[in-house]
Amino acid sequence: MITLKAWIDEQFKGDPIIWAIVILLSLFSILVVYSATGTLAYKTAGGNTELYLLRHSFLVFVSLFVMWLAHKMPYKKYALYARLFMYLSIPLLAFTYLFGSNINDANRWITIPVINQAFQPSDLAKLSLIAALAAMLAKRQNNIKDFTGTFLPIILSIGVICALIGMANMSTAILLLATCLLIMFIGRVPLKYLLLVVMVGVMGLTIAVFAGQRGETFYSRIEAFWESKDDDSKIPFQAEQSYIAIATGGVTGKGPGNSEQRNSLPHPYSDFIYAIIIEEYGMVGGATVLFLYLALLYRGMRIVANSNKAFGGLLSAGLSFALVIQALVNMAVAVGLGPITGLPLPLLSMGGTSLVFTGTALGIILSVSRGDHSDEVVAVPEVRNRLRTA
Repeated sequence: MITLKAWIDEQFKGDPIIWAIVILLSLFSILVVYSATGTLAYKTAGGNTELYLLRHSFLVFVSLFVMWLAHKMPYKKYALYARLFMYLSIPLLAFTYLFGSNINDANRWITIPVINQAFQPSDLAKLSLIAALAAMLAKRQNNIKDFTGTFLPIILSIGVICALIGMANMSTAILLLATCLLIMFIGRVPLKYLLLVVMVGVMGLTIAVFAGQRGETFYSRIEAFWESKDDDSKIPFQAEQSYIAIATGGVTGKGPGNSEQRNSLPHPYSDFIYAIIIEEYGMVGGATVLFLYLALLYRGMRIVANSNKAFGGLLSAGLSFALVIQALVNMAVAVGLGPITGLPLPLLSMGGTSLVFTGTALGIILSVSRGDHSDEVVAVPEVRNRLRTA
């Protein structure tokens, strides 16, 4: 007879600490989003707060199920699909920019027929580019300095996708470019090529600023952030309400469901959910959430350090950095350490398909952590050393 422990060990493989962190943050997300959507429910659903509770809870459990499915697949198979989805994401990004749903003066979404669910192709593009980049670097480790055969396809992929994303979502494009640079550094790409990527990336993002939809917003947010450092009267409304939420939260907070700023803070259930967390759970709650993300990054890097496979190590590093850096940027914005970006807090913010792609990324990291894939090419010594010191 199979015991419960044996069944759990068989069905939930990989790093148990990552499993625990993700499940804990997911359940906490349901609680916080339920509290933060009270005003939204009153305005759009006749006061039916359970509508958003049920919808978000469903998506959270869907993302956990997707994570479970993704972790069951040997991670080397993702190399086969990554480039296909990367190429698919390019026309999807272009189509979204031209014909997508316009929300907040940006075409970032495509509405999926029948289920009427908004979908951001940038989520697919981020995940597939990171996986494809890891696969390309791992495959060409013995020929890493070949500009035409190795580096040119990489820089073209990064440049095109980051530019297309930057046309409507500059902050996401910048974080994706930074993540790609980290993967390339770990993957032994020569410094001169890294500098070339930076130059091309800056050039592409600059073009996106001038030609895209969010250039004026991008500049205005940076300008407002720097001006607010010298003049409190120029603090943006969103940031001001976030600071009030954090200041009134104190050490232990006002308690679950007792937030007052959720009624005046724009997007308290997504972009500024960290401010609501601190208001309701205090600095203790905010520090706990920060610790869980740092622990997630640490466990992801442990997987990288223990990996002898180039693709697995690069893949885990890229996805871990992408998730946690986005979380740190979101929290930094909420406490006033950076300009407003509009980036959600992974695993905690209310979302749609973004939750599913986050679950997929975490499932891939867990697949790498299983360590039961023996037929992949072993990383060369220098890559192994960079993986262990990243």
